[in-house]
This record gives sequence, structure tokens and C-alpha cells, in this order.
Amino acid sequence: MPSALPLGEKAPEDGRLPASASEGANERTFGVYLHVPFCRVRCGYCDFNTYTATELRGAKQSDYADEASAEVRFAADALAASGVPARPASTVFFGGGTPTLLPARDLERMLRSVRDAWGLADGAEVTTEANPDSVDAAYLASLAEAGFTRVSFGMQSAVPHVLATLERTHDPERIPLVVRWAKEAGLDVSLDLIYGTPGESLDDWRRSLEVAIAQESDHLSAYSLIVEEGTKLARQIRRGEVAPVDDDLAAEQYELADELLASAGFGWYEVSNWARGTEHRSRHNLAYWQGQDWWGVGPGAHSHVGGVRWWNVKHPAAYAGRIAQGTSPAAGRELLDEQTRAMEAVLLGTRLADGLAIDALGASARLQVAGLIAEGLIDAKAALAGSIVLSLRGRLLADAVVRRLT
Repeated sequence: MPSALPLGEKAPEDGRLPASASEGANERTFGVYLHVPFCRVRCGYCDFNTYTATELRGAKQSDYADEASAEVRFAADALAASGVPARPASTVFFGGGTPTLLPARDLERMLRSVRDAWGLADGAEVTTEANPDSVDAAYLASLAEAGFTRVSFGMQSAVPHVLATLERTHDPERIPLVVRWAKEAGLDVSLDLIYGTPGESLDDWRRSLEVAIAQESDHLSAYSLIVEEGTKLARQIRRGEVAPVDDDLAAEQYELADELLASAGFGWYEVSNWARGTEHRSRHNLAYWQGQDWWGVGPGAHSHVGGVRWWNVKHPAAYAGRIAQGTSPAAGRELLDEQTRAMEAVLLGTRLADGLAIDALGASARLQVAGLIAEGLIDAKAALAGSIVLSLRGRLLADAVVRRLT
């Protein structure tokens, strides 16, 4: 089952934010995340807030575009009532779940609601995630015509037995087709991969990387498999049906990814993300890592505006009920104090190739810099220039670096 929501204080039914949320808002970008919580099947490793048709219990996929659009309108009113200045959306991201299970016209309608509520900034990045078996050429062309600029395909692997362990349903032979169709529609293309799957050898992983690189996509993400408690995969490992994740092999797989991607012209810009040039970096995800503002629409979606974080009720039926009543779908929220915001700035900033300013660290953290250089965890030249930038070894041990700096 999907992971539990965090604890927090009760969120107001009118969605209003404290006055502090408006401070400095014009210096921050604004993005919109639209969560589409539907999947044909639940993959055994996934703990995202997603639901198959048999799990909806009182909610309808066919109603979802209207419900999400209603939350967008609610969001615009709530921000205005809170004194947060209206800003055009710099980025819009449809995630899931599988957003492309919905008809293209539904995604278009949801995007139109964002455009009507806030407008889109010039050159706005508009992305949807997609499973390779959930789209065809006509669908992708419809998205491009509607104003989408980017698609992120959940490739995960090119090796059938690895896909089977992950319970992914698509045929790896479909990857070149969907990438070609997306390019022909004029969309930027990102491919998502997962490494560290039980039973995946280094040669298997090399094969997946080589296939992904051969597609000449604009962006590639490679995420280490995390076995989350409560998932089917966690139960299989606990019962001995599936081998546990080999952390040493996963480290080798990461090093191989960095080597092959660099040779193919990709530069890392975040620990798990590579792009062909800065223009193809995911601006929406960068906004998360840089602490910008975004409103998350949909069941279980998280939002952040001006140091206020909140999260919506999880089940689509509960969400639909709140929307029908015209009240906030938020289940809870928290106001981040200065200490928490500073800690999160370190946590997120150290993951970026652009680096974290050493001057932004506290005095005790700055004393750690020399040791991190000596241990080969951060780049010495960048540190001397005033920034924390992880070395390759440091990227493998990013959590340890963060602990030293917070």
C-alpha cells in the first residue's frame, strides 16, 4: 500500500496560508504539480499514492479532470486571499501513477485550467510522465498540440527479466517507438531507469544504459531501487522469494551509469539526473531542490509555498468529496522554521552539481569542509572557490555528507 502521510497540524478548510508565505514570493518561481493516481497494475516495488480500477471505491477516473481543475481554481482563490502575488506557472508537471491512462483531452483540460488560473510563463516547461505502453503517436501529437513540451517515459530497464521482477508491463522493444513518436511531435524526451533490482547483473544494467543512450534522449534519470516497507517486493524479499538488494553492486551500477552517460554527452546536474546541456535539465524538479514554490494538485499531492508545506488526503474518493464540498483537500500542513529550512537547503543543495555555497553553512559545518575534501567526498577546486560540490564518491555517499554538514 502507499506510504502514510506525514503528521502535521490541521489545515484550514479555506486553504488560506499565513501572511509569511507571501514574503519574497516575487523572488521565487511558481510551479504546478498535478498528480494522476491511476495505474493499470500496481508494480511490486512501488509505494506511490496510486490506485488500480478495483481500488478506487467510489471514485471515477472519468471525473478526475474536472476534480483536479476544480482544485486549481480553488488554489488560485486561496493564494489570492492569502496575499500571495499571482505568478505565471514556470513549470507544470503531470505525475502519477500513469497520467497517460487518461484521455489526452483530459490532460489538456487540466493544463488549460492552470493556464486560465495563473497563465504560463514564456517558455514554460510542461511535462507528463508516461508508461511506454500507454501512448501512441496520435496521443503524443495531441499533447504537443495542447502545449506540452516534454515527456518522461518510465523505461526502467531494457532487460525482460529485470522488468518482470519490477512487474513492469511494457515490452522493451517499444521504447524506440515511443521516443521516435515523441520527437516527431516536437517533445523533449526523458527516460527513467532503475538500477539495483534483485537479479540485475552489471551486464544487464550496461545493456539498459546502452539502449537508453542509443535513443538520443535529452535527459535521463537513474534511480537506485529502494525497497519500501509495505510493498509486495519487501514481502517477497522478507520471505526469501527474491534476493535482497546488493548495495555494493548498486554502487558499481551507479559508477557505470556516470561513466557511460558522460561519454555520451550527458552531464550530471543532480545525483540521479543527467541532461544533454543545461537547457534540458528538468526545471520542475530543480524548483523542488531549490526550495521554490509549487502547488500540488490531486490525492496525496504535496505543496510548498513560502515555507508552508501541506499534503492532500490520499484516497481519490476522499479527495473527490472535499472538492465537491468546495473545501481544501489538504489533510495537514506544517510551517517550516528557519532551522528546518536551512537544514533542507543543505540536504537538497548538496545534491546539485551547481553546488551549495559554503557561506550558507553554519560555523560548525564549515569546519567539516577540509575533512570532506581529504576523504574525497567533495570537489577540492570547487570548495576553494566557495562551493560544496560532490565528487563521484561523494554522490555515492551523499547522505553521509549531508549528516556532516547539518
